[in-house]
Amino acid sequence: MPSQPSKDLETFDNPQPERDYTIRIRVPEFTCLCPKTGQPDFATLHLEYVPEYKCVELKSLKLYVWAFRDQGAFHEAVTNRILDDLVAAIQPRFMRLTAEFNVRGGIYTTVVAEHRAEHWQPAPPVTLP
Repeated sequence: MPSQPSKDLETFDNPQPERDYTIRIRVPEFTCLCPKTGQPDFATLHLEYVPEYKCVELKSLKLYVWAFRDQGAFHEAVTNRILDDLVAAIQPRFMRLTAEFNVRGGIYTTVVAEHRAEHWQPAPPVTLP
């Protein structure tokens, strides 16, 4: 197999560190295992962040997400773990991870976790006519 799952998140320099801008990434094929039953849980991850000096490299993010496929984790724990790992890797101004898990037993679960750098203040919203 040419690639393997990996917990290493690679980064690259933010090309516009003086500007607040948002990067949005959608990962529609996240999989982990239910820690109670061992059955697979599927989710779509929605990552939004305002970078400071580093951005996450997408291939490494794909391999990182793949590394959870055979791990048991509660939805809340895995969402917060992914957010913590990403924040540690790139130290963004702001990051939000929304994990939308597929239905299990008639119940949908969505977990939203956020990080804000202490020094960062978002710009006020712009209202267009």
